[in-house]
Amino acid sequence: MNDPIDLHETTGTQIARLLGRALNSFDLPDATVERLDSALAHDSSLHSSHHTARLHRSLYRHTYLLADGSPLTLWELVHTTGTPGAEGAEQRELYEEEAEARLAASRLPAGFPGFAENRPGSFDDGLSPDLDTGLELLASLMTPVPEPLPPVYVLDDSADHARRVLRRAENRDRPGERTARRLRSAFAHHITQVFGRQYRVGGKDAGFTLYEHAFLLLDGTETSLWEIEHTATPDGRHMCEVYEREGAARQAMELRARVR
Repeated sequence: MNDPIDLHETTGTQIARLLGRALNSFDLPDATVERLDSALAHDSSLHSSHHTARLHRSLYRHTYLLADGSPLTLWELVHTTGTPGAEGAEQRELYEEEAEARLAASRLPAGFPGFAENRPGSFDDGLSPDLDTGLELLASLMTPVPEPLPPVYVLDDSADHARRVLRRAENRDRPGERTARRLRSAFAHHITQVFGRQYRVGGKDAGFTLYEHAFLLLDGTETSLWEIEHTATPDGRHMCEVYEREGAARQAMELRARVR
């Protein structure tokens, strides 16, 4: 799970490699990607890790010095759910905030309890779990599940976010022009990961993730797009599908998982 550092690699090359291998790089705001174009130097380091014999989770911090003198940090989550070193077993995701990366790690299939609280540089071989972590986990299991909080909408060029979600959809039955026109009036949005799991499809590991992109429109109504990210493709390529209804998205995931 190490990410070897090439001392002769330019910052531009490193950024291109980082964005190119991340499954969710398209979710980074356009403004962030544009700021990376002015990066002059970079530093990458392993921030935390959690390993067992079969399951690996590592978090890397990539910090960039921009031309205006300000820093920019990206957090890279690297994880496997199969035999280490096997082709296609390693997956990478990028986040702007450390908290977002750790939350994503905690939601991974067969995720490690307590990963989101690991200290920098921590390592767990899965044989002798820390007593405090075990007690915290036990306490969490005995605590009543709180009521889900209402979504917190973000005012951040939501119409453009909707456009990008629709643009990357590859399914033939994706939402059409009517939906696209309606979402042009979106002024706030909220993203929730509602499902994530690994399956064996055609003898290969395939990951499935379902996101709800909820939007507030200028007429006061709310609407959602349901996005599936999966690798159940003939060549293991990452693919996105978008639907207007959650039920249709889940049916599509079930169909993809059954294909052999």
